[in-house]
Amino acid sequence: MSSQFLNRSLLREVTKSPISASYTRITPALPAISRPFASNSAPRPSSLAVLQHVRSHPSPHTRRAASRLAQAIMPRPGSSTENYVAYGMTQKLFEACSTQADYSIPQVAQKGAQVPKTEGGEDLGVGTGWWYEELGLLPTFSTWSQVTFLHMYLLTVRLRALPSRDSLQTYSRHLIDHFSHSAEHRMDVLHGFTSRAIRNKFLKDLFIQWRGILAAYDEGLVKGDAVLGAAVWRNLWKASYNAPDGSELDWAKIAQVVAYMRRVTADLAQMSEADLVTHLAQSTGGKPAVFGYSELDKRLVEAKR
Repeated sequence: MSSQFLNRSLLREVTKSPISASYTRITPALPAISRPFASNSAPRPSSLAVLQHVRSHPSPHTRRAASRLAQAIMPRPGSSTENYVAYGMTQKLFEACSTQADYSIPQVAQKGAQVPKTEGGEDLGVGTGWWYEELGLLPTFSTWSQVTFLHMYLLTVRLRALPSRDSLQTYSRHLIDHFSHSAEHRMDVLHGFTSRAIRNKFLKDLFIQWRGILAAYDEGLVKGDAVLGAAVWRNLWKASYNAPDGSELDWAKIAQVVAYMRRVTADLAQMSEADLVTHLAQSTGGKPAVFGYSELDKRLVEAKR
């Protein structure tokens, strides 16, 4: 099956999904756009004020022209230039993925301090954000890697729409390479795996997990929310019926992750490759970042219960 056919199938399923279809019903109406310079009686604005207004309220024509310009200067697929561009671009894309469930281990900087462990024997760190505070996941290397993989997968779905298979392979290779370098650095600095052989063994296991994630999430996007939710449950909650704190698992949290994945996939489908770097992890032009918690996801799940 070609990547183009798979991508079209995935995007069709996204739009047909019960979760995706509900977004149009719960999105609040947008406020009316003010026109600070429309009145003839108002004082004539300064040139600086006009320039600031244009920058903060670009017209659709301006945005389309900028996107066309960005696409025009993109290198040819398969060229050596594309390889360099892909490396730098995927570095930024990976950073956006990696920061979603970032964590630290304060004891590393404290001589003789003991690092706390989870019941499974993993080093327990400190982390903030939606994945830890709202969903209740533990700030560990395992959680970080799985949440990072999830966002890398969402990007991969979008990258399958690149104009050539060679381009997809180039971007995908650099993306997983950036993950490997970051994961190895964390093993060494945060978790004390000083042996290169041990780190390589873990990296091989992580690469196998990545291949499995691609297949599992692909199946979920195509077959429906129940299948996708099962894949999320296996990877993020380790197929446990209990939450990390020992209480009964709240399945609505898994549904929120499914809603999140559907929303982000749909948002990425509307973006050009050149715009990905600037829109993933930071707000742009008054719009929220593509990656990150949205109250929309939670409201959608609550409406379905």
